[in-house]
Amino acid sequence: MSVEEITLFILLLSLAGLVAGITAGLFGNGGGFVVVPALLMVFPFLHSASSELMRVAVGTSLASIVISSARAVHAHNRRGAVDFKVLRDWSLWVVLGVGGGLYIASFTDSKSLIYVFAAGVLLYSVYFLFPNLFDSLKGKLSMPTGMARASLASFLGGFSSLLGIGGGTITVMTMVLCNRPAHQAVATASGVGFLIGLPGAVGFLIMGLGAPDLPMGSVGYINIPALLAISLFSVISAPIGARWAHSLDELHLKRLFGLYLILVSITMFAKA
Repeated sequence: MSVEEITLFILLLSLAGLVAGITAGLFGNGGGFVVVPALLMVFPFLHSASSELMRVAVGTSLASIVISSARAVHAHNRRGAVDFKVLRDWSLWVVLGVGGGLYIASFTDSKSLIYVFAAGVLLYSVYFLFPNLFDSLKGKLSMPTGMARASLASFLGGFSSLLGIGGGTITVMTMVLCNRPAHQAVATASGVGFLIGLPGAVGFLIMGLGAPDLPMGSVGYINIPALLAISLFSVISAPIGARWAHSLDELHLKRLFGLYLILVSITMFAKA
């Protein structure tokens, strides 16, 4: 790699980390929607095209979510906004769902994973573009319990681990529809990102041990240089997103992010 390529590689990863941290604090989604596409864009600077790049991008994203979500939870908890009871009630089912997602990822080829990511991102964009779509249900629902909670949290963990995201969108939508304050929902969703990211990252690390043809600096399906660069800047920017979540116009921000997700989805479908 030339000096110019190394510089561009570092700048792109740093920018991805900044944006991932802000979105983690702002929407509680862990930043995976930003990190996975960014890594797929910059990894070719380190490595030739490989069928393993998507797994490395997802694994590295999940590892970065552990750090950005933990920082976001800390920032939100200083305002007393995190509902730790929800995190305790959901934790077992989320982790079991992550295990299921890891199992599926272990035998799914890279092209199929990209399609899953593109379709998932497109699905999530609907919520951000039309955040008031389910307003008619507000106040009529209560937080799920029993089998409903187990099913929702397990699906959340499994689907999110396949996409390399923190699952914040579904968590926020569920809590808001169940008449919880939006700020509390975003704050708690950051904690769900941690619950998904930690076992997911460990799983992808173990799954990739001994895998051939990985980008330089990878341990299993986690790329350490990318993780360090993204994490450093996401830690810096996550508190900024948390502050914005308590002050800026949430509706306009969500719609802008929804447009970004559509662009990402189109790009990923084209890549696949």
